[in-house]
This record gives sequence, C-alpha cells and structure tokens, in this order.
Amino acid sequence: MMNVKLHPYQLQLKHTFTISRESHDIQPTLIVELEKNGISGFGEATSNKYYGVTVEGMSEKIKNVQPILSAMKWEHPSEFEAGLQQIFPNDPFIRCALDIAANDLWARTQNLPLYAAWGLSLHQYLPISNYTIGIDSIPKMLAKMQEIPYPLYKIKLGTRDDLAIVKALREHTDAVFRVDANCAWGVEETIANARVLKDLGVEFIEQPLPAEQIHLMPQVYEKSALPLAADESCRIENDVPTCAGKFHIINIKLVKCGGLTPARRMIATAKALGMKVMVGCMTESSVGISAIAQLLPLLDYVDMDGALLLSNDPATGVVIQDGKVFFPTLAGTGVRLK
Repeated sequence: MMNVKLHPYQLQLKHTFTISRESHDIQPTLIVELEKNGISGFGEATSNKYYGVTVEGMSEKIKNVQPILSAMKWEHPSEFEAGLQQIFPNDPFIRCALDIAANDLWARTQNLPLYAAWGLSLHQYLPISNYTIGIDSIPKMLAKMQEIPYPLYKIKLGTRDDLAIVKALREHTDAVFRVDANCAWGVEETIANARVLKDLGVEFIEQPLPAEQIHLMPQVYEKSALPLAADESCRIENDVPTCAGKFHIINIKLVKCGGLTPARRMIATAKALGMKVMVGCMTESSVGISAIAQLLPLLDYVDMDGALLLSNDPATGVVIQDGKVFFPTLAGTGVRLK
C-alpha cells in the first residue's frame, strides 16, 4: 500500500505579481507526498483562477479516491499516470501533482536522480532560466530588474505602453529579453510590435493572441520578425500538432498538461514536428521547480524562476543562480520539505 499525504501551503510572493489579466500577492499550492516502504516522493500543483482550480477542490477530490490511489499497483510512473487519467480525466492539475510525486518516488527507490533514471545526462547543453518581471509602473519594473541582475528576463506585457516598457528597461541592461503578452494583443499589433522588439534585443514573443484566436496565428507566423511561443494555446498533448505552422515554440506547463509523463510525450511530438520546446512554471515552490529541472536536457528554453519569486519557499531542491541550475545530491527530484 502507498500512503498519500497532502500538504497545502500559502506561498507569499516577494512582490505583487501582475500579468495582463490578474494580480496576486499569494499563490496557494498543494504539495502531494506519496510514501511507500519509508521512501517519499513529492509533487506539486498550484491553484489557478483562470482555469478554475483551487487547493481545496484538488484536496477534496484526492481525498475522495485516496483508498483507490493507495491500492494502485504500478512499477513505472507511466503506468501510474495511465491510471490517473482514468480517475481524474478532467483534472490535469491533480494528475500533475501525483505524477511528479510518482516519478520522484520511482527514482528515489533506484537511488538515482530522476533525469538519470530516465536515461538523460547533464553533460550537454542546458538552457538557463529567465527571471520574470511582472507588469507594473515602469519605475517599479525597473527596480525589480535591478534588484536581481540577470542575464535573461521575461517581461510580462499586455498594457497600452508595452513598447515604452521594453525601451525603458533596455536602457539599463544588456540582458536578453523575452516578452509574454498573455493573450493581450491582436494580429497587426503583434506583427508591428515584433519589428520594434527585435531591435530591442527580444528573443521571442510568447502567446500574443488569445487562445481562441489560434486560427489567426498563421498570419502572424508568416509575418512576425520574431519567433512565437505558444502557452495558453498549448495546454495538453492534443494541442501540440495544432500549434505546428502557427508557433515556432511550445511552452509546456506541467500543471496544464498533467505532469512530467505527458510533458515528455509533448516534447517528443513537438520536436518531431520541427518546433522548439520550452517548459514554464506557474509560481511553484522548489517542489515543482525541481521537477521541471529534470527535463532540462530535453529543452531549448526554460522558465523556472517560480521559487525565486517567493519569500516563504516550503521546500529545498535545485538552486538557480544567474539563471544556471545547480542540482542537489539527493535522488529523485532532490526535494526536501522544510
């Protein structure tokens, strides 16, 4: 039998975090622990208003099927994940927390880092993480940027002054920029902005149009001066083929797709279709961020600064300094709860 333990937390952000559609100071999250024979694996899923997910809702659903989860027999995380799809067909956030925990537990039983248990190696190119600057007044965005000097910033946009923001920040750093409009732009606006942003040292544009306007993306794809990354337009595995010819990059979020196991399938599909791959975070603690780190050998880009934005991280795991990721010596994802 496997014990299922739930650890809800209120993650406090160092600064109010604002994107084009919302602001928040606290990020509720659920850390799930799977324990068997004295070994524990940890996974995580944050709440999200946009997708209607709460920690209370996730906890209740897990508790309702806890005996079924505890009795599940599986040798490999992929078997466990297949069972989760039957139990929680419409709850990818729950599947994510449980799938990460199962992968962590599986690797710990082998006394291997998770990436090594998958057959991956760190002796190759590993992308560095960006540091995210949420929407605010230009002076405050500049202050956030100067507080943590970084080689790579993601700048959240979706205001009336987007170009002015990037121009102002560019005056104070030579760092590479990425911009994320979070569905706030239109077709012509994106094409025009891309020309200006390219000259301002922007690497790519993430999710310029609303997800429901993906049918308009071929026009942008054809004329954009910068590569385009799908986020809200690429939530689950079936979305990956749809993004081909509309985006150059897909940004996978573990909570949206259901965890590490489906994320690895999405990575393989995207690469087969000629797209580059990024994995992003949803302001997770070090539990979720350390899970993302296991995928680094497979990625072209990564956004895993979630734990850096927190003032009360409840766990330890991978450490990020100047965008570079340093792995702990522990097996699995290397996570410990404080």
